[in-house]
Amino acid sequence: MNCTPHANSYYAASANNKQLRAKLADNIETDVCIIGAGYTGLSSAIHLLEAGFKVTVLEAARVGFGASGRNGGQIVNSFSRDIDTIEKTVGVEQGKLFGEMAFEGGRIIKHLVAKYNIQCDLKDGGVFAALNNKQMGHLESQKALWEKHGHLGHLELLDASGIRGVVDSERYIGGLLDKSGGHIHPLNLALGEADAVESLGGQIFEDSAVIKVDQGESPVVHTAEGSVKCKFVIVAGNAYLNGLMPELQAKSMPCGTQVITTEPLDEALAQSLLPQDYCVEDCNYLLDYFRLSGDKRLIYGGGVVYGARDPADIEAIIRPKMLETFPQLKDVKIDFTWTGNFLLTLSRLPQVGRIGSNIYYSQGCSGHGVTYTHLAGQILAETINGQAKRFDAFASLPHYPFPGGHMLQVPFSAIGAWYYSLRDKLGI
Repeated sequence: MNCTPHANSYYAASANNKQLRAKLADNIETDVCIIGAGYTGLSSAIHLLEAGFKVTVLEAARVGFGASGRNGGQIVNSFSRDIDTIEKTVGVEQGKLFGEMAFEGGRIIKHLVAKYNIQCDLKDGGVFAALNNKQMGHLESQKALWEKHGHLGHLELLDASGIRGVVDSERYIGGLLDKSGGHIHPLNLALGEADAVESLGGQIFEDSAVIKVDQGESPVVHTAEGSVKCKFVIVAGNAYLNGLMPELQAKSMPCGTQVITTEPLDEALAQSLLPQDYCVEDCNYLLDYFRLSGDKRLIYGGGVVYGARDPADIEAIIRPKMLETFPQLKDVKIDFTWTGNFLLTLSRLPQVGRIGSNIYYSQGCSGHGVTYTHLAGQILAETINGQAKRFDAFASLPHYPFPGGHMLQVPFSAIGAWYYSLRDKLGI
């Protein structure tokens, strides 16, 4: 097989299972055909199979090839825009529904890990770290907002002393600990979910890029060497659709984020950096995020490349950020560097909807996808099973095309990012 390999990442190097799955080379029938074996597709497949549907998943490359297998591995609650922003758009009553859903994705992950015995280095606890008083004020408001929507007993504000107790860096003046957050080996989570799909009788085909979808009462999804006739289609390719569904392109833009991983750290050094083994992300618009791996490497990510080009030297971009946070790592070697794409929307809220009566999609997590995609899979499965209330709530969110269309979305977004980055630096 000449299947496209995973990115040359720490996750791929430490994957639990490196076996290839077969390519689709036949014309088959199923109830639901899912395009994309990332978290959205895999979560959808598991929930549909548990509900009794026959499911086939088509993946252009490998399970977890895209953002699901390359991300920072952080379980972060809520959405890329928080519940109060959504509430201003949809009203108080509908806002309550989004508030209920904001903390469900993380619970779904932990449920699947336990139910299907997925080995993915799951650890509890995530910290939002503030670099200035304005950010600390935002975290105080965030705690009140989340608790208003029922997220009780999980949140703890950290003062200057408290934040130093969870991250050994002088950059931060305080933070917010979410004990229900956490972190995982993201590719091993995806691979474990794929095993769960197959254990439930689902089929997954790798190296099976979709080239055409015939719409209609019984859609047919075509690959180069086969086809799947079905009752429903779920489009879950996110930033890796490569123009397959042009109607989904105008209101979204692929962006790249970069990650580096150190060599394994001495146990005492690793313990000193993150004594509680929590994951951390800062509160900047262009945020940094970091955590320890299961074998005590520091995984550090940040930066955004609009248009999803691969930078020539990832270490040159991210290592200075890591050293600004942890100057004590100046002599530590970097073993892995990689980039991964996520899909950005102008509103920074997910795009959910249907094409015709039986083709469903969810995309545009805007950098907040680990938890949202698992919720999305549950919601898409509910919808196909006749319960569309939560799907309709997401589908009703307004979305707008980027100014100037695809030609100008990269420069406009880069200008916006520069503006917010400047505000981060100035603390305004």
